[in-house]
Amino acid sequence: MQILLGLILGAVVGLAVHFVLPHRDLRGTALAPVVGAAAAAVSWTALTWAGVGADSLVLWLATVIAAAVTSLVLVTALSRARMRSDATDRARHGI
Repeated sequence: MQILLGLILGAVVGLAVHFVLPHRDLRGTALAPVVGAAAAAVSWTALTWAGVGADSLVLWLATVIAAAVTSLVLVTALSRARMRSDATDRARHGI
């Protein structure tokens, strides 16, 4: 049941990443929170399977760091790819 707290925390970190990074208009609002929650779920699951208990600070820190790093990297990469794609489409259509 405590994994839900980790998922919520990952989604909140992802939401913060969405609002901190530029080019919000190029991506969906739910992208970063979903990525953060997914990264938090994977890290939480892997660490609990490795024997780290829910009362360990390592589990919570790893969950937050995984959500933040994954959200930052993926959202930045997708925003850059969208900007390149939009520029290519504009050039092709002569806009």
